[in-house]
Amino acid sequence: MAAEVEETMKRIQSHKGVVGTIVVNADGIPIRTTLDNTTTVQYAGLISQLSEKARSVVRDLDPTNDLTFLRVRSKKHEIMVAPDKEFLLVVIQNPTD
Repeated sequence: MAAEVEETMKRIQSHKGVVGTIVVNADGIPIRTTLDNTTTVQYAGLISQLSEKARSVVRDLDPTNDLTFLRVRSKKHEIMVAPDKEFLLVVIQNPTD
């Protein structure tokens, strides 16, 4: 299983414009990353909070629905979040590349 995770992260990281990838557990703690420690901790904490808020909004609008993907774009980066039951996959990329 760990080999599959590593292979997937390498494949994502090889795409053009990808700055980094982070796998975050349900507690908001990063467990795999391609970024430096300070950046990883900052993104993991903030994105896990944002993801929970977004999931709450989706469920408040329709209790039978759930968040499947979150995409946030700023001037500098595009942050894509794929939530799962136990983990979040966060990909940061440069949108101009």
